[in-house]
Amino acid sequence: MNRLKITRIIITIEKRLIDTLLCLMLVAMIVLACLQIGLRTFSSGGILWADPILRYLVLWCGMLGAVVATREKKHIGIDVLGYLAPAHIKVWINLVIDIFSTLVVTTLTWVSIVFVQNERLFGGPSVLNVPSWIWNLIFPLAFGLITIHFFLTIPGDIKALLKKPASKKRVERDFL
Repeated sequence: MNRLKITRIIITIEKRLIDTLLCLMLVAMIVLACLQIGLRTFSSGGILWADPILRYLVLWCGMLGAVVATREKKHIGIDVLGYLAPAHIKVWINLVIDIFSTLVVTTLTWVSIVFVQNERLFGGPSVLNVPSWIWNLIFPLAFGLITIHFFLTIPGDIKALLKKPASKKRVERDFL
């Protein structure tokens, strides 16, 4: 198998794994939150560990959601310059943005690894006897996956840059 096929298989596995994990975590959050509401309403109490777990589940869903948004190219972007630029300049803009994004998220990955290492050494309180550094592993994991997704867009940008334009027709834009 060639590298491109292996990369596609890995991305497909990653996609299915993250999508399944997000669905399971969402169901767990809904069930746990409803259970907490019911217990607080009808028995004047609740599950002691439910609120911290819900906070971590929200964190994990948010970070994995960012991975999905990056993978699907639906992340937040300010694209005024790219929108107004001519087609031959857009290719350069996309390349610069993807390289810059890769560098930024690589830095965030490194910083989050240091954060988790410090958390492991100096530790915070644990939830359900699971050390806090394990709950925080989502940071380097998510930022690492986002880095990979941005990095994988760069060859496509370079390919588009090297591609010859089909024709030099004037393209009308609809600004409404």
